[in-house]
Amino acid sequence: MRASLVQLGSLVDPGSVVERSRDQIERSRDLTEAPLVLVALSGGPDSLALAAATAFEAARAGIRAGAVIVDHGLQEGSADVAAQAARAATSIGLDPVVVRRVTVDGSGGPEAAARDARYAALAGVAAETGAIAVLLGHTLDDQAETVLLGLARGSGAVSLQGMDAVSGLYRRPLLAIRRATTEQFCADSGLEPWNDPHNLDQSFTRVRVRTSILPMLEAELGPGIAEALTRTADQLREDSDALDHFAEEMAEDFAQIVEAGIALPVSALAAQPAALRQRLIRLVVASEFHLSLSRVQTLEVARLVTDWHGQKPLDLPGVRVERRSGLIVFAATTVGELTGQDPVVDH
Repeated sequence: MRASLVQLGSLVDPGSVVERSRDQIERSRDLTEAPLVLVALSGGPDSLALAAATAFEAARAGIRAGAVIVDHGLQEGSADVAAQAARAATSIGLDPVVVRRVTVDGSGGPEAAARDARYAALAGVAAETGAIAVLLGHTLDDQAETVLLGLARGSGAVSLQGMDAVSGLYRRPLLAIRRATTEQFCADSGLEPWNDPHNLDQSFTRVRVRTSILPMLEAELGPGIAEALTRTADQLREDSDALDHFAEEMAEDFAQIVEAGIALPVSALAAQPAALRQRLIRLVVASEFHLSLSRVQTLEVARLVTDWHGQKPLDLPGVRVERRSGLIVFAATTVGELTGQDPVVDH
């Protein structure tokens, strides 16, 4: 392992795992001040390369680095795989190393359920250990797959902008690095990654994108598709962040507290382009009622502004929206109010 660490230090080109990890650590002020960061380690080549690079770079940066391994229990021998990853983490100098077994209930589909359980475990271990950041091994290929899946689903800019390099507790230092680089890195460093058989299971949509769709696009349209998709994500993220910023400023100026709840002036909404108008609507509902509107629901609310012909109030889950006296009024509702029944009261 000592020889492997020497090899880590020799990778100084801008695209290397070590340089990208160093760049992420140095740019994130809270990371340099953190007593502990954790690497989410599955044992695969991406997370194993990140773990090795982080162990090396953390010592140079004067911070502690540990690992958290989530055992989803979805495959026979998963506990052995988790134990192997834990041994690898310990051997490269990560401390603490925490293995957390989770239960995947299957709600929302197997991929979504596993993701929810994994992130809940990562957040829980971070809280228990006092870590202020969890490093994730997502690569450029993962980003391209995410964007392509969003396109296929007809998603908006929020989905098409892919994964953020910094998102609350989580950091993704490898988003500019190809998966092949992490695989070669492990081979050159004498690291033995685990290859998840789920990554070959064609029943998973992401696996089909990875093994069939992206290679087909590369073959038919030429190389560089993955990089182009990630550039698209970067540009959409910049545009989306700017529009969100403008919407937040406008909400501060336009929002009015009314007896029933909160309101936005029809004239102010009508004066905005559709992207800002719809963001204002979603922002008010999210901030005041902690609800997320779908695009269809958002467009129905927007029609109270752009296609007004005396419509009745809109009863959406948890919120009622109506046009009244030149205002779009948002008010909280209960199940009883929406169904015409008396609400249930706890005794």
